[in-house]
Amino acid sequence: MAILSHSRAAQVAYQDLLRLHLDEAASQLIGSIEERTRNGRIYLYDKFRIGSEMKSRYLGEGTAELRARLKRAAALKAAGEERRSTMARLARVLRAEGFIGTDRDTGSLLLAFARAGVFRLGGTLIGTAAYALLQGDLGVRFGSEELAQTGDIDFASFEQLSVALGDEVEENPGDILQALKFDPVPGVMDRQVWKWRQSRGTAMVEFLTPAFGDESVKPLPALGVSAQALNYLNFLIAEPIPAVALYRSGVLVQIPRPERFAIHKLIVADRRQGGPDQAKSRKDRGQAAFLIEVLAEDRPDDLREAYEDALSRGPRWRERLEASLARMPGTAEILRALE
Repeated sequence: MAILSHSRAAQVAYQDLLRLHLDEAASQLIGSIEERTRNGRIYLYDKFRIGSEMKSRYLGEGTAELRARLKRAAALKAAGEERRSTMARLARVLRAEGFIGTDRDTGSLLLAFARAGVFRLGGTLIGTAAYALLQGDLGVRFGSEELAQTGDIDFASFEQLSVALGDEVEENPGDILQALKFDPVPGVMDRQVWKWRQSRGTAMVEFLTPAFGDESVKPLPALGVSAQALNYLNFLIAEPIPAVALYRSGVLVQIPRPERFAIHKLIVADRRQGGPDQAKSRKDRGQAAFLIEVLAEDRPDDLREAYEDALSRGPRWRERLEASLARMPGTAEILRALE
């Protein structure tokens, strides 16, 4: 399939828009920065006083990039009006350059979740909604818009991270979804709610979390929801990246790394093979094939590392990868050439 790149102007505009959204997030610092260490990782919090009570708001993992932004928080806040004007202009540039925009229903949902802190607190947008946003990170046009369209919106987060953060969303996602005309869908056996269906349409929102054998429903305290646990999901949402959904002047979200997304799609395509999700399995393989072709050309080291990581995780992982690649000889050849 032909790979068409976005123009240089579009790629620069996207990177500028992403940078400005990250600046906007850092500019919201209220008090002083507090560090907390858990399992060898450093997490940063905004510590401030409301009346006689001290509050802490999670900011993110203590990377050098985040620390540098937080040091400039006062200057970033002062430049807010000019920055937001530039963000709106860049969003217009991206639309004119042919970037896939986010529809109104999805965009309003992502914006509400972003404002509530879903992504700040570890939530990662996954599935086809996330695939469509990889256009910015990769700088390419998708070969078929059909592969970037879906009625479902899926979010995932690590259960242990959600427990460890000691912070929670500012508005419950369930309340947001009901305000947007989504109805809860209780589980058949335990009546726990981890998915919502749009009352006026067919769209579905689901919350997921990695499983390590037991695919049960588990709590995500930081997000205020329950989530269906799924095996192999830990591979997908490790080391997520920030991205901008093109709605209004952009919405800052978190999505999987493209190389992990591609390899994970090979795995889930086999899980769905022969079942009621046969059509989804074909779409999984299509998305994986396109991403692998792009990454093999532009980021072969990242792709090789992700593929070898998945292969190293045991025989069941290898069996699922091999089963999908047996149906994708061209993609299999690309991956073999990386070895």
